[in-house]
Amino acid sequence: MNRLWDVHLLLLILHFLFGAVMSQVNPGVCRYPLGMSGGQIQDEDISASSQWSESTAARYGRLDFEEGDGAWCPEITVEPDSLKEFLQIDLRSLHFITLVGTQGRHAGGIGNEFAQMYKIKYSRDGSRWISWRNRQGKQVIEGNRNAYDIVLKDLEPPIIARFVRFMPVTDHSMNVCMRVELYGCEWLDGLVSYNAPAGEQMNLPSHPVYVNDSVYDGAVIHSMTEGLGQLTDGVCGLDDFTHSHVYNVWPGYDYVGWNNESFPNGFVEIMFEFDRTRNFTTMKVHCNNMFSRHVKAFRQVTCYFRSESDWEATPLSFSPVVDEKNPSARFVTVNLANQMASAIKCQFYFADAWMLFSEITFQSDTAMYNTTLAPPKTGLPPNIPPEEDPTHKVDDSNTRILIGCLVAIIFILVAIIVIILWRQVWQKMLEKASRRMLDDELTASLSIQSETFAYNHNQSSTTSEQESSSTYERIFPLGPDYQEPSRLICKLPEFAQSSEEPASTSTAATVIQDGVPHYAEADIVNLQGVTGSNTYAIPALTMDLLSGKDVVVEEFPRKLLTFKEKLGEGQFGEVHLCEAEGMQEFMNQEFLFDIPEDQLVLVAVKMLRSDANKNARNDFLKEIKIMSRLKDPNIIRLLAVCIYSDPLCMITEYMENGDLNQFLSRHEPEGQLALLSNAPTVSFSNLCYMAAQIASGMKYLSSLNFVHRDLATRNCLVGKNFTIKIADFGMSRNLYSGDYYRIQGRAVLPIRWMSWESILLGKFTTASDVWAFGVTLWEILNFCKEQPYSQLTDEQVIENTGEFFRDQKRQIYLPQPVLCPDSLYKIMLSCWRRNAKERPAFQEIHRALLDLHA
Repeated sequence: MNRLWDVHLLLLILHFLFGAVMSQVNPGVCRYPLGMSGGQIQDEDISASSQWSESTAARYGRLDFEEGDGAWCPEITVEPDSLKEFLQIDLRSLHFITLVGTQGRHAGGIGNEFAQMYKIKYSRDGSRWISWRNRQGKQVIEGNRNAYDIVLKDLEPPIIARFVRFMPVTDHSMNVCMRVELYGCEWLDGLVSYNAPAGEQMNLPSHPVYVNDSVYDGAVIHSMTEGLGQLTDGVCGLDDFTHSHVYNVWPGYDYVGWNNESFPNGFVEIMFEFDRTRNFTTMKVHCNNMFSRHVKAFRQVTCYFRSESDWEATPLSFSPVVDEKNPSARFVTVNLANQMASAIKCQFYFADAWMLFSEITFQSDTAMYNTTLAPPKTGLPPNIPPEEDPTHKVDDSNTRILIGCLVAIIFILVAIIVIILWRQVWQKMLEKASRRMLDDELTASLSIQSETFAYNHNQSSTTSEQESSSTYERIFPLGPDYQEPSRLICKLPEFAQSSEEPASTSTAATVIQDGVPHYAEADIVNLQGVTGSNTYAIPALTMDLLSGKDVVVEEFPRKLLTFKEKLGEGQFGEVHLCEAEGMQEFMNQEFLFDIPEDQLVLVAVKMLRSDANKNARNDFLKEIKIMSRLKDPNIIRLLAVCIYSDPLCMITEYMENGDLNQFLSRHEPEGQLALLSNAPTVSFSNLCYMAAQIASGMKYLSSLNFVHRDLATRNCLVGKNFTIKIADFGMSRNLYSGDYYRIQGRAVLPIRWMSWESILLGKFTTASDVWAFGVTLWEILNFCKEQPYSQLTDEQVIENTGEFFRDQKRQIYLPQPVLCPDSLYKIMLSCWRRNAKERPAFQEIHRALLDLHA
């Protein structure tokens, strides 16, 4: 919160500093909050289509505020493709808006509503509403993935408006709530629309150049009427108009241009409408002057003025110096001689075959102070020295005062920047110191426990259940602003008085200062994973045995990989879906490939970011060693690697039918309903077959004492004939962000799949994987149409784990699915037994499911 305030303060000072010297708006500077979070926007200026209740009214839709019930929430569930619900803000005057921020409803942990997508409409007069589109024509803006984080989105192009509406969009019916903020600055030009001929196409020998106004928000037929667009977006075109400031657009994008052959009178007429009658001093027109392409700035402009209803008979004419030596684009300043007008009509005369404009700005009454100085971007034409520009003739005494004020402001700004940087450096030093203290404490604890593990392992070498009691302190931030999962147990006062010790076959418990049980991890290696998820918890002895062998995975040529789509991303890297050419040549005899040699193979590529730290790189190489040793028909196999150069990559199998969650959600159970809807079906026998394969893969992992920690349908891939393979990158996919509970915006946990001891004690074992399998089996029998515990909020799910611990028969179990026979539901319930030792082993589950499949 402090850093957010620092940024806002810095932007505000930059606004005052540069706002006093600029006439043309600069989108890079015009980015300070307009008053939703700061309170400058009054409650009466915030309205909405509807509201849940008085405590979720529009006035509570302020970013980073927790008043009322924590956000604005519409009265009814937002339906797909429905834009009836909106949150509206009245800025009282025209503003240039470059950025928007959104947030969901958290309400101290009791709320979990947010808008995953939304659209924006805006208006300059309150009657004509315009749908915002980005430079590629897309209207939908990606919103929030949880109720905590603030998501900022640049508006490209920016909008000029007084009224703005946020309209949540969903792909399925859901409850949404929003908190919002607008960022920008006041629109001093007062321009509400310009009417001009439509831009044209220039046919160069090499390629066509489109100099049309592609972001114009008015009507466009043969001419552009009642709108604003690229002439007011704050972006000045380059000297070479065939290139652009804006990424991934077409040649000529920055300019609006016309050819003299289309205008028999020799001029282009543009009319400018303003919000009220103003006293105009100057007009600045940014023109291209690439005369080698037959493009020049205008040779003359004639402007007419309308003060009320009639146009004045006497126009004003101005002829700039024609420049045939310097091809640079430039602002041409036209002196408007303090004319009073609410509209200006200007006729720009051609000096060559083409005339291209990228920006037109006006200076008038309240904006007159903006003309005192001009930055290089909005400077004078190169052929006119500053002393000859009439807008720069100011009194020397005023100039001295202004310079003195600017110097003082600069000193204050520098001082504030130094303070901000010093605070951030100091905070980082404190964080490093606290981490160092924690690491020292853990190292001492682990060294003591290593001997205990060696003894325990020798005593229990026959057991198949190797526990991983991961400490949350190792995973999540330690700052006071973040709630650690291990502290969730503090909500259960009975726990402190309980004499029950958690079962552990390989670790001993110690007690740290806050009284929360803390479990040593000397025997556990946690692979961080490229996507930031701790997928496999591996006993150190197993790790040593496996990773000590030579890696037999071959290097694969990167050039033979073709990118298809990004499956997900995490803290340290990304997962990509690719097609691999010639992959069959890299397969050994252990792989059974039924794909012809000339056919492309679909693979998942885990890619480590080149800037990943040393620990992440080491974990990545360890993961390669471990994955190369996993050989089971129901576990995703490592096929090849790219480790001779950055970025490091591991290439794994990928199944053509995608993940099991999406696969089942597209299918229906066999029956009359499926026949009526003509939907693809999956039989009960095949459901059992797929579940049995998952159990088989988990049986293999448990035999190696591996703990998966994130077993769910999203982490199972589907191939031909309902074959299943267990994977590990579901956590990295935005599609499943709602399946993970975020701890104050940082760490995530799949709490709806986790056992009570994993959530409350941080214990991950084969038995906790069995619990997750029971939830996965429940998903399968429901065809993944519903999230586990969908009727409970995340906070209520955590509270329910407390009921499992207390074991007073008040805990809530997942209900029996409609398609699920009693025998199968008994398997699920056995997976969710309170005592981890009483849960069935995967070998037992696998055998039972095979019997049901048969």
